[in-house]
Amino acid sequence: MINSIRLQNFRSYTDDSFEFEAGVNIIVGPNASGKTNLLQAVAVILNGNSFKPRDNELVRFGKNWSRLDCVADGQQRILKISNEDDRLQKIYEINNQLIRRLTLDKTLPVVLFEPNHLQLMIRGPEQRRDYFDDLLERTLPGFKTTAAKYRRAVAQRNALLKRGPAKAQQQLFVWNIRLSELGAEIVQARYALLETFNKKISRVYSQIAGKRTSIKLDYVTPLRIDNYSSSLLSHLEKNTNRDFNLGFTSYGPHREDIGITINKKPAATHASRGEMRSIVLALKIAELDLLESARDTKPLLLLDDVFSELDGARRRHLVEHLKNHQTLITTTDADSVIAHFDSHHLISLQK
Repeated sequence: MINSIRLQNFRSYTDDSFEFEAGVNIIVGPNASGKTNLLQAVAVILNGNSFKPRDNELVRFGKNWSRLDCVADGQQRILKISNEDDRLQKIYEINNQLIRRLTLDKTLPVVLFEPNHLQLMIRGPEQRRDYFDDLLERTLPGFKTTAAKYRRAVAQRNALLKRGPAKAQQQLFVWNIRLSELGAEIVQARYALLETFNKKISRVYSQIAGKRTSIKLDYVTPLRIDNYSSSLLSHLEKNTNRDFNLGFTSYGPHREDIGITINKKPAATHASRGEMRSIVLALKIAELDLLESARDTKPLLLLDDVFSELDGARRRHLVEHLKNHQTLITTTDADSVIAHFDSHHLISLQK
């Protein structure tokens, strides 16, 4: 639970403080009043990552430092961001202990639901990979490090490919081995996560939609899941000339996708807009349950202007899952949100 936060030189804020209550907190204000920026501040100090701008855009324009102070779960947490000479530095303090890298055990679980998530099914594979990989980073110790090592290995192999066969052919095998080992770890984690989601997502969706519906998440890869490391190594070796011509690595977890089906048909082409909203809502509820189970504590729920995107039935179902969680909701129309809650804490922002 977050009790309070102070923002100095953070995004649109000069120096402002806010207090929160244990239940539903409704943040109301016109567009460009700083509602989303406040949620970003909460996300970055509790979880280490902001969900929209890059880190170098967190500091208020024209300033070279930013600071966040908050009280959450009995901890005094401070984040100092400096951005001088285009060199960004983030330093955390938790109960006066200096922390330069916020490891998983030092974060507090946060679930975000924002309008862009409603396009999860119709955008490209990268957005779906990022969504599930981000969830793995917040629930599976070591995954973030493995993913970073894999990205560096892909970059190294791609750099070799651009040098051409004459200069790079002999060095590729080492990177092929490295990619196949790290890639297998990533895919095994992704596949296990999808299996966990598949155990509950149809039931949650059916409750939301009011009718029995089958929703399934499938890992889409041309490689063998049960022997991924060897399969990837074989494909990298067989497609060396192709990769030289392309100038990049054409096989691996960075090229794969997560398919979402509704009643055994691709949701991207067969689901209505309302059905897509219900699928994403079911995903977020499953995410909430997964984080609570993995971290053994209730996550903070951040809802960035999503009530306007959901109809009455979907709003009511979402509200049912908010009852036992501290929630921060942003909106331009307080009345449309307040009507769903018996009690709430209202925070009003002005331009």
